Amino acid sequence: MSEELQPVFSIEKLYVKDLSLEVPHAPTIFLEQGEPEVDMRVSTESEKLEEGFHEVTVTVTVTAKLGDERVMFLNEVSQSGIFRLENIPDEDVQLLLAVACPNILFPYARETVSTTITRAGFPPVLLAPINFEAMYQQAQEGNA
Repeated sequence: MSEELQPVFSIEKLYVKDLSLEVPHAPTIFLEQGEPEVDMRVSTESEKLEEGFHEVTVTVTVTAKLGDERVMFLNEVSQSGIFRLENIPDEDVQLLLAVACPNILFPYARETVSTTITRAGFPPVLLAPINFEAMYQQAQEGNA
């Protein structure tokens, strides 16, 4: 009986849910010189699939521009996972879905971004780590 009450947190499946790359000014963009301005946006979301199972998605959007508005590339990756959470208090479930799961998913999204951009003919973009705990706390303060 005590075995049934043990908390369960496991990864059931990791996968790329959505992947897009746009190089709107190819091929002429490859002839242009200059250091691009790279902008990165990260968002997370979670959805309860069925009792004990949740899908968490980390979406990373990277845009590189030359000059004011000339887009070199736009890359968006949605990295998802199905996580099993059982016998965990409700207040801890939210923290796991908002912090622990994105921490697991982000390295996969980061690698996909780098590989995709490299395959498009650009130098790799290495994304800095993200503090999902700080993002969660900011969201909680915003909702208070």
